[in-house]
Amino acid sequence: MVELTSSPLILLFGGVALFIYGMTLASQSLEKLFASRITFLLKKLSANQFLSVIVGISMTTVLQSSGAVTSLLVGLGSARVITLRQVMGVIIGTAIGSTLTVQIISFPLSQFSLPILIVAFSCYFFAKKPQIKNAALVLFGFGLLFLGMGLISGSAKILAELPETQSVIARLRDHPYISIFFAMCFCALVQSSAVTIGLAMSLAQAGAIDLHQAMFWVYGANIGTTSIALLAAVGGNSIAKQVAWAHFFYKTLSVVIFLIPGVNTALVGMLAEFHTSVFRQVANGHLLFNLISAAIFFPLINKGSAIIEKMFPKDPKEEFGTEFLTMNNYESSALAVSYAHREIQRTADIVVSMIEDSVKLFEKEDPELLRSIKERDNQVDFLYREIKMFLLDHVNKSQVAVHQNLMGMIMFLSDLERAADSIDINVTTLAVKKHALHLEFSNEGWTEIRDMHARVLKVVRLGISAFYQRDLTETAIQEKRDLAKYEFTLKEEHIKRLNRGMRESINTSSIHLDLMSEYKRIASLICTHAYTSGGNN
Repeated sequence: MVELTSSPLILLFGGVALFIYGMTLASQSLEKLFASRITFLLKKLSANQFLSVIVGISMTTVLQSSGAVTSLLVGLGSARVITLRQVMGVIIGTAIGSTLTVQIISFPLSQFSLPILIVAFSCYFFAKKPQIKNAALVLFGFGLLFLGMGLISGSAKILAELPETQSVIARLRDHPYISIFFAMCFCALVQSSAVTIGLAMSLAQAGAIDLHQAMFWVYGANIGTTSIALLAAVGGNSIAKQVAWAHFFYKTLSVVIFLIPGVNTALVGMLAEFHTSVFRQVANGHLLFNLISAAIFFPLINKGSAIIEKMFPKDPKEEFGTEFLTMNNYESSALAVSYAHREIQRTADIVVSMIEDSVKLFEKEDPELLRSIKERDNQVDFLYREIKMFLLDHVNKSQVAVHQNLMGMIMFLSDLERAADSIDINVTTLAVKKHALHLEFSNEGWTEIRDMHARVLKVVRLGISAFYQRDLTETAIQEKRDLAKYEFTLKEEHIKRLNRGMRESINTSSIHLDLMSEYKRIASLICTHAYTSGGNN
């Protein structure tokens, strides 16, 4: 019976697992080390496409994954921070930057993997500074990557000698498109083009496939890596889809060019003259493929962007976004406070409109109003994320006074978001329940709910004003306390109706009391800042 550790498939998949984990660890640690640098690079996105290509190369070098960078761009597209035309150059740059990892693994470094792991572990274990620990994790990740590559190479040598493997590869030799499809699927599965190309290198080194076939694996891996961004764009807006599909079409059309009869043969002939090592030949082939593709498509960026934008037009419903926060505002903390205040006021206005309309939900069934409230809650969630990210960018680099102001703004923004969620989740649920059970409030109960709603609106508006005008904080606090007393009085009145056996009150008791409590909670959330900071002007 063959030992488990000697099975070529165990070696192969174990090597792939180590390779992927090592790359992930290195990527995450590099991101922590260079988080500010990534932010800086994103600020440099502009109409200058050549600069965008440099940004793409730099970001992929830092994150060690073109798929991760493109997914990040998809996320920024969903957040409307970027446009397709801004990132077309970045997409080309990520393709070039992705060749670095393949170049590294093409060198025979697996023999140094264990010493690298020992050094990295020692540095991490004894280091005190977070930066040194992260640097050690980067080194540890590369150590695992090299170790995994060694296992993949070892398994490839064994697999190459198996009759089954030779039979499959013989069939693939005459069907390059199947090789491309297999590499594409494998890359999509493991979410790493470097692993796929590394496996092709190992099989070529073992003699299982020749350089021609190895290049087909390279082409398939380049298409397969687009699956990461395509998955990230699922459910995203038009910009997210544009970015993801632009990445896919760029890679696919590049492969189509290299499949023109004679092109791949010419490339392989050129690679054979450059280096005798198959590892280096495949790595250089990957590099040349991306450099040539970049040279071909770079002049066509604007035309390509126009085509993609027509294929995935902007939905009119996607027009909502931040109005005052732009990349240019990030440089000054003073400007950041001013712009963020405006966006917070926009957020507050949306929350107030949700509170205003919430009571209408209990008058009659209104699916359109429910949809509108849900949409407004999504807008609040969007503004919360954008403003919070905007402010956090300034927290660590601001002076103490500004730092406290920014943190107060973030806390108030969080309370606004929670108030919106309370309407969207809790209040709407109560309304849906009331109509589903065909219940009606008593006349007295409905009057009390409307009165409570009116008072809550008054306190909420006062609480928002107090955030900007500190002299209103005491008034806001007193009004909030009066509201709490009023809510308690209304609950007592409701209990009296229950004791009198009023049928409507009995049937709607839980809805009535929960709605009162929810309204009071919303008012409390909006006034929380008055108890803590006394305003944040």
